Amino acid sequence: MWLLPVFSRVSSAAVRLFYRLTVAGGSIPAEGPVLLVANHPNSLVDPALVVAVARRPVRFLAAAPVFDDPNVGWLIKAAGSIPVYRRHEDPTVMGRNRQMFEAVFEELERGAAVGIFPEGVSHNEPSLVDLKTGAARIALGTREYRGIIPVIVPVGMVPTEKGRYRSEMLVVIGDPIEWSDLTVRGAEDRDAVRELTGRIASGLRRVTLNVEQWEDRSLVEAAEAIWAERQGAGKDPAERVARLGITTKILAEIREHAEPRDRELIRSLRRHLARLAVLRMLPRDLRVNVGFGASVRWAMRRAVLLPSVVVALAGYVLFRAPNVATTLATTAMAPAEDRLSTYKVLVGFIMHAIWTILLAVIAGFVVDPLVGLAAVVGIPFFGVAALRLRESWRGAGRDLRRFYALKARRVLMDELREEQSRLAKGLEAIRVRWSAGSP
Repeated sequence: MWLLPVFSRVSSAAVRLFYRLTVAGGSIPAEGPVLLVANHPNSLVDPALVVAVARRPVRFLAAAPVFDDPNVGWLIKAAGSIPVYRRHEDPTVMGRNRQMFEAVFEELERGAAVGIFPEGVSHNEPSLVDLKTGAARIALGTREYRGIIPVIVPVGMVPTEKGRYRSEMLVVIGDPIEWSDLTVRGAEDRDAVRELTGRIASGLRRVTLNVEQWEDRSLVEAAEAIWAERQGAGKDPAERVARLGITTKILAEIREHAEPRDRELIRSLRRHLARLAVLRMLPRDLRVNVGFGASVRWAMRRAVLLPSVVVALAGYVLFRAPNVATTLATTAMAPAEDRLSTYKVLVGFIMHAIWTILLAVIAGFVVDPLVGLAAVVGIPFFGVAALRLRESWRGAGRDLRRFYALKARRVLMDELREEQSRLAKGLEAIRVRWSAGSP
């Protein structure tokens, strides 16, 4: 368990380098017994995300076969994970789960944080899969056998493209699950286990995006964005996830009830998205102010980037080799979709570490040994700075392209804004009917 004391800091650095991470919602207690329950779309990156936002040591439950995996088993053990034995993998070792429960009870009794993924398996489904009962049995058992009532906190991962480097990753910390009325019942009470499992599932659904099929995600996000823009809704990411959840439910009801007016609205929304996609724009881009004053302020803010172009380009060239090597290696390994980011993080760390050491050795021989030692620390910092600057330049490029489209195609933009306004009114009408219980 040598990695456990520093796992939070290491994980935070790793996931913030791989993703553009945003944390929203509530907070995780800094001390005391906590059971963190999270969705599981992203293999070993999920524990790293949870412990990064927890900001305290967390011991995770992991499937026993992973401990013997030559690629990641060493990491699982180093992080102090607790093995879970599952019937479908080997029914003869199910008795060992008594040791698992005892280990978890002991951790919670001493005021530690324990992480569990109640879905039981990492997956690539567009929504939560049915939860296992382990989390509920752990909570009830801790109260029954140790007299401790752990706080149960749901943690939701909402990725955009989870396997893509520097894509957006939102982690939402939900409100603690209310289960005080169940604390008098034990882990063998099936009704209590079922009820608590249901509450955990509800808590996780409130902090995750759950669509019926992947194709729905862009539709749901666009509908929420258009409606929120018209209503002047808040920009808080956690509130946005809640609105996305409501929008997903409304879409499901539209499909079930097949209202012609609503189906036509959905078709119009899809056509609107297709038109924006051709222009490489998002719904919110139509509302951007491109007046003279706003344009001047934008140009002045971006002007400060000009001296940094050399650093940005130098960083790109310097780290091109390990980046390409990481891509080639992970492609050759052909991991499942839900494990792609895990492989990229681990392989990328190895490739960049080797590359950094190689450059430092060269600098030590060619210039001076002290320069080589300084390079070991300086090169990673330079790489991170160059990465941030390149992203700023890419953002400036997107802004410039959007500015040109809004200025040069004013008639089309006005038409799209009017179309979006009609869509917003239609979406509001659906939402009002849905809120009133009449789909």
